[in-house]
Amino acid sequence: MESEMKPVHPGAVLREDVLKEMKISITKAARELNVSRKQLSEIVNETSSISAEMAVRLESGFGIKAEFWLDMQKNFDIWKVKSSGRVQGIHRILSQAV
Repeated sequence: MESEMKPVHPGAVLREDVLKEMKISITKAARELNVSRKQLSEIVNETSSISAEMAVRLESGFGIKAEFWLDMQKNFDIWKVKSSGRVQGIHRILSQAV
């Protein structure tokens, strides 16, 4: 297990750096993004992941590239798996001479 620092969940960035800065409620943002309030709330409360579709919606709604959101989500997800201890006992697979 690697002891990397926990990456920031993209929902925290959406909550703190986008919605709060723009003074937009989750309800209004959800309406503008054409998603349920529950779905957006789960993301900003860091209990749900940002999908490719949501990343594209965020790009359309806020002008922040979908790749930005997905890269953050990918980094968070990889950290979560590595730090969970669920993936253990795997050894490098080497090619075999024939």
